[in-house]
Amino acid sequence: MRRFSKSRLMAYRQCERRLWLELHRPELRADGAASMAAFAAGHQVGDLARSLYDPHGTGALLDPQTEGHETALARSLALLDSGRPIFEAGFAAGGAMAFADVLLPVPGQGPRRWRMVEVKSSTSVKDYHRDDAAIQARVALDAGVALDGIALAHIDSSWVYPGGGDYRGLLVEQDLTDEAFGRADEVAAWVAGARAVAASSDEPDVKPGKHCASPYDCGFAAHCASGMPQAEYPVAWLPQLRSKEVKQLVDDGALDMRDMPDALLNDKQLRVKQHTLSGQIYFNAAGAAADLAPHPLPGYFLDFETIAFAVPIWPGTRPFQMIPFQFSVHRLDREGEIEHAAFLDLSGADPSHAFATALIDACGAHGPVFVYNAGFEKSRIAELAERFPRLADALLAINARVVDLLPVARERYYHPSQEGSWSIKKVLPAVAPDLRYDDLEGVQDGGAAMQAFLEAIAAGTAPARKREIETQLLSYCQLDTLAMVRLWRYFSGT
Repeated sequence: MRRFSKSRLMAYRQCERRLWLELHRPELRADGAASMAAFAAGHQVGDLARSLYDPHGTGALLDPQTEGHETALARSLALLDSGRPIFEAGFAAGGAMAFADVLLPVPGQGPRRWRMVEVKSSTSVKDYHRDDAAIQARVALDAGVALDGIALAHIDSSWVYPGGGDYRGLLVEQDLTDEAFGRADEVAAWVAGARAVAASSDEPDVKPGKHCASPYDCGFAAHCASGMPQAEYPVAWLPQLRSKEVKQLVDDGALDMRDMPDALLNDKQLRVKQHTLSGQIYFNAAGAAADLAPHPLPGYFLDFETIAFAVPIWPGTRPFQMIPFQFSVHRLDREGEIEHAAFLDLSGADPSHAFATALIDACGAHGPVFVYNAGFEKSRIAELAERFPRLADALLAINARVVDLLPVARERYYHPSQEGSWSIKKVLPAVAPDLRYDDLEGVQDGGAAMQAFLEAIAAGTAPARKREIETQLLSYCQLDTLAMVRLWRYFSGT
C-alpha cells in the first residue's frame, strides 16, 4: 500500500491536481526563485533549531534522503529507547509517513515519553501549520510513539541578534497538542482522499485560482495555466480588483477585461481598460508637471538594494529585517548636468553603518530626494536612524526631503505595455525604450540582486566571480536611478 509523506498530504490539502502531478508528472514541476529561497530559509532555521534544542550535541540526526526512508524509519524506532533528542525521526502508520523536526525526551520516571516540535521559518503560526502538526501527531501516535505533546516553533521577528553565535530566543513555541491530537479523523480522511487521487489515471480537472499560491507557490502553476483559455487582455491586468461584484464575475469565468462592465470599474481600472484596448497612451502632462513643480532642482534620485536573513548574521539586526547593502544616487542640477554616486559593500561584514554615512554624504543637505515607492526607502532610512543615533538627525533629514515618483506615474501616466502594473520595470521601457533591464548582464531584478549578494559574500567565491557580481550589481542599481531621472524629465516636461 502506498504511503503518503506529510508533504504529499499537504499538497493534497492545497490542490488535488498538485498531488496528482507530483506523483505522475513530477518533471513538469518548476519551482520559482521565491520558493527556492523559502526552502533555503527553512533548512537554515532547521539547522539552527538542532543547536538550540540540543546545545550539548548529544542528540541523533537522521537523514532519510541519504540513508533511505526504510532505514531511517527503522533507526527512528530503535532510537526511542535511547532517551536522546532525535532530529528528523520518521514514523509510518495508517498509510502516511512523517519525519519530525525535533523529538525531545520528557524528563520523569517510568516509561519514556516524548515531546515533538515542528520548526518553521515563518514569524507566526499559520492555519496550514496546524494541519502539518495534526499529520505529525497522528502518524507518530499510530506508530506507537508515547507522545505527550506537540508544539510549533516559529521565529520571533522582534528578537535582536546579540552576536557571538547566541541565538537563544530566536524561536518561540506555541503548543498545539489538544488541537493536533483531536484531528485524527481529519487526517485519516486526507489519507483516503490522497489515495483516491493517486489511484486515478486521469489528471484532476482543477482550474487555476488562488489556491495556486496558497499556502505555497505551486511549481505546476505554469503547466496548469497552459491548458486554460488565454485572454488577449487578461482581467488580471486591471489593478486592485476588490469589489464583490468584480470578484464574482472572475469566479464565474470572466477572463478578458472586455468581459468586465465599465460600471463596475473604478477610475483607474477604467483607464487601464480603455487605454489597453485602444492601444493609446494616457498622459496627463500638465498634472505631472504640477505634481513636480514644488520640488525644484537640484535633486537626488535614490534607490536601495537590501538583503534579509531568516537567521540574522549581524549583531543588532532582526530576523527578516531588510538590511541595505547598496545604493545608487544620481544628482541632477538646474542646468541639467548629472552626477552619479554609488555604494556597495560585498565584504560580508554588516554594511549598515558605512551605508548610512555614505548615504548622508551622497544626498547633500538640500534638494528633493526622489524615490520610486517611498515607503521602502523611508522605512530603511528610519531603521538606520534607530540603529545609529549619532546619525539619526542627518538620516531623518533625508527622509523629510523624500519625494515619491510612483504616485505621479500611477495617477498621470499609463502605457498599454504596462499590463496594469506601475512597477518601474514596466514604466521605464514605455517612457525610455532605450533603457532596458533585460539588457543587463546577470542581475535584472531585486531578487537576483539578493542572490548575487549572497553569492558574493559566501566563503569560497572566487575573486574574479566576486568582481563580476560587483559590476552587475552596480549596473543594475545605477539603472534604477537613471530610470527615475528619465521619468522625472518626461513627467516634468524638461
